Amino acid sequence: MTTAERATPDTAAGLEPASAPESGATPRRFAIAVLVLGSIGLVASFALMLERLAVLADDSYVPSCSFNALVSCTEAMSSPQGALFGFPNPLLGVLGFPVVIATGAALLAGARMARWYWVGLQVGVTLALVFIHFLIFTSLYRLGALCPYCMVVWAVTIPLFVMVTQRNLRLLPSDASSGAARAGRWLQAYQAPVLAAWFLVIGALAVVQLWDAIFALFA
Repeated sequence: MTTAERATPDTAAGLEPASAPESGATPRRFAIAVLVLGSIGLVASFALMLERLAVLADDSYVPSCSFNALVSCTEAMSSPQGALFGFPNPLLGVLGFPVVIATGAALLAGARMARWYWVGLQVGVTLALVFIHFLIFTSLYRLGALCPYCMVVWAVTIPLFVMVTQRNLRLLPSDASSGAARAGRWLQAYQAPVLAAWFLVIGALAVVQLWDAIFALFA
């Protein structure tokens, strides 16, 4: 075995090399963005959880996030989809976003996560992405109402998924010329347009589907 082929202590332990940026060092702005997005998501999830508990305690309570027939979290909380796994959906955010926050804080402090950690985080943000799109579909095509706190969670989950995905595609594969690495570099370069297009599509679907309710508010 040559020196180049011999595993370093870091790689043998599943950690990323700390030498060059291309080998896995995480940019400071990535860590800050993860920390900020996770914090926003946690605040929104916690606020929605408090509103849900208030409704459970008092059936006559009107949540602070319910403004009218279109912008309301009452429908989402009272629907079967609002407790898809047998408990209020916001609890998932209350439990999940602290992991995101801890990741951002650890990266800012200079920590280097093992590869298994990044794989686990990728699985987590991917499942979260699928789940929020199910909730988006439910809000637009089943409930006909938009929950403000829910939309905040949607708005932070999508960029978190894109950021973690482009980072893992670029840095997890050992071959920098692999298709995954190239896809990661492309996603990193066009991250802003991808996110803008993503949100525009969701916004357009919302306007088309809820046009009558939107028109009624201003009629």
